[in-house]
Amino acid sequence: MKKLSNLITIVMIAITMLQCKKSEATNTANDNSAKTSQKHSEEKENHKHDEKDDLKYVSKEIKVTGDVVTPLTLTVDSLKKMKVVELNDFKIVCQTGLTKDSIESTKGVLLTDILEKAKIAQQEHKDRNFYIVARASDDYKATFSWAELFNNPTGEKVFVLFEQNGKPLKEKGEMILVSMTDAKTGPRHVKWLKSIEVTRVK
Repeated sequence: MKKLSNLITIVMIAITMLQCKKSEATNTANDNSAKTSQKHSEEKENHKHDEKDDLKYVSKEIKVTGDVVTPLTLTVDSLKKMKVVELNDFKIVCQTGLTKDSIESTKGVLLTDILEKAKIAQQEHKDRNFYIVARASDDYKATFSWAELFNNPTGEKVFVLFEQNGKPLKEKGEMILVSMTDAKTGPRHVKWLKSIEVTRVK
């Protein structure tokens, strides 16, 4: 009887250990699945279309519209005639902290230079209640206030880019917008940039 009792105890211990290992394996699989799902979600954080459709959204020009004195239509060649800045060692970081892209070097023009060229339609010097929307061809948007761009260090690091690592931008659209001083640069990283819209706050 004692031997039978010991045998039953050993069998129960073995069953318990197998259940624990199965549970650990299931948890690991679930964790890996969650990480994969999270990464996929983060990759789609900015622009909501399939990667195979990227080329459908490429825009060859940017329109500056809304409450401006001089509406503009800009191309890469137009930007190259403005004050071009070269930037180095820049990362695109998702809201969750995942680094999506590391850029060694890139060239572009300050958004404020573009807005000054279009000239925001201020009625007088203290007329500053405007917001600016950078819109992609798939309708993804990033928003800035007038004060954020013209009375804050943020505005010194918001660029419309047209070149990356010595090559033209292609599948990302010919021009993209980045806000380099954001703690998480991904949410205001606008690929396939097609318009910059200035609107007075009413």
